[in-house]
Amino acid sequence: MSIEKEAQEKPVNWPVAVTTVLQVLEEAGYEAYVVGGAVRDRLLQRVPVDLDVTTNARPQEVLEVIWQKGLKAVTYGASFGVVGVLVDGVVVEVATFRSEIYGEDPHRPEQVEFLSRLEEDLARRDFTINAMAMDLRGRLFDPFGGQEDLRRGLIRAVGDPLKRFQEDALRAFRACRFAAQLGYQLEPLTQAALSQVKERVLLLSVERVRDELERLLLSPHPDWGMELLREAGLLLSFCSKRNKLGRERVPILPELARLYGVEQNPRYHRYDVWTHTMKALRASPPSITLRWAVLLHDLAKGLPGIRKLNRRGEICDHRHEIYSAQIAAKIMRRLRVRPSVARRAVFLIRYHMSWPELREKKVVRWLGRLAGEFRHQEELREVLEELWALRRADLKGGKVAETEGLQELERLRRLVEEVWARVPFYPSDLALSGRELKELLGEGPQVGRAQKELLRAVQSGRVDNVRNELLELAQKWRSKSPRGEKD
Repeated sequence: MSIEKEAQEKPVNWPVAVTTVLQVLEEAGYEAYVVGGAVRDRLLQRVPVDLDVTTNARPQEVLEVIWQKGLKAVTYGASFGVVGVLVDGVVVEVATFRSEIYGEDPHRPEQVEFLSRLEEDLARRDFTINAMAMDLRGRLFDPFGGQEDLRRGLIRAVGDPLKRFQEDALRAFRACRFAAQLGYQLEPLTQAALSQVKERVLLLSVERVRDELERLLLSPHPDWGMELLREAGLLLSFCSKRNKLGRERVPILPELARLYGVEQNPRYHRYDVWTHTMKALRASPPSITLRWAVLLHDLAKGLPGIRKLNRRGEICDHRHEIYSAQIAAKIMRRLRVRPSVARRAVFLIRYHMSWPELREKKVVRWLGRLAGEFRHQEELREVLEELWALRRADLKGGKVAETEGLQELERLRRLVEEVWARVPFYPSDLALSGRELKELLGEGPQVGRAQKELLRAVQSGRVDNVRNELLELAQKWRSKSPRGEKD
């Protein structure tokens, strides 16, 4: 049976670099196709991201062809059949039709065999929706029913799912990630195989697992992807990192899996902690910092020493945000999440329950405490936007008083904006500059101390943030110093 399934009426308008590579290879007498995710995205009417080309030309033949055309090559993967072709500053990866045999190292195949037929190359790929190819004229080659699975909304492994996952256990995480990105179901046999590759997962590097988790978190349906990981037991599995003694086991997310079925006080919550977390995750904007914060914000709930009874005899988790932040910090360190992302996420978790009363003095004091954690106003403003977003997601994740909570949050946000328009929280916000204070007080630490005192004076309401009032107060301090000297 021919693997040519459908002919498009018009050539596909691929980027110039890709079209150039396809033309050059075809003119030299070779087959050449765009393959994988780019074809999938094109059929879904999305902008393709990964633009890879596959060909029956061997790596050396690819090099000879592009050199003859005056193009440049990047030969970082030639031994595995991959050559990078540089066209107008864009690198297009060209891979020879091949099969792969994996051993102990799932990061790279032990053996690569070059093939002559496109269908054989497509057979080694992970999922049917990624096992399609398209030529320069827009003809689609789909031997495994990828287009039909796109229509049905299915993630299906090519061939035997267990074999595909044992070749590279990261494919189990990729299956959940694609489901989260596309909102698709997993084909039953493919889903059943997820839980059978835990030993192979141990061979994966923590960086590869983390990258898949973060792609999943940034997907439109992160809750669905996480649910699949939990059901398969992959959150309880281990990956690895290398140290001086060899390979060290790294737990993935057992602390998160523990939340399944952990009850909450029904006076305030509709769902258990896991369900609440998943609904909040779905309700949050797709920022990696924010999504990590939402995912880990309630980790301490239900733990011994945290789970207690309140005065009514109801379960509660007082100060869980403090302990959740501590647990989250450890998790993100071991998963090697970028430090800047981890620090911000931990901060958001730590403060996601710390809200001031709707009174100006309380809000000023609260903002002053937060300001001490950040270097400048712009950074604090970014954090506040993330705190608002985390709180909204938390409320939308099944809080009983969701509407009232959202309304109160909006009133707080407006009050914060009103306060911010009048009250400085950083020396640069003062109406009296540091240069003017230096002229008055002289060089030295006394300038910094004066700025802090001026900030406190304005925040307490003793003076307004007006240059003349600040200057007058600074002159009083100067005159009160011994013999009127500068500190």
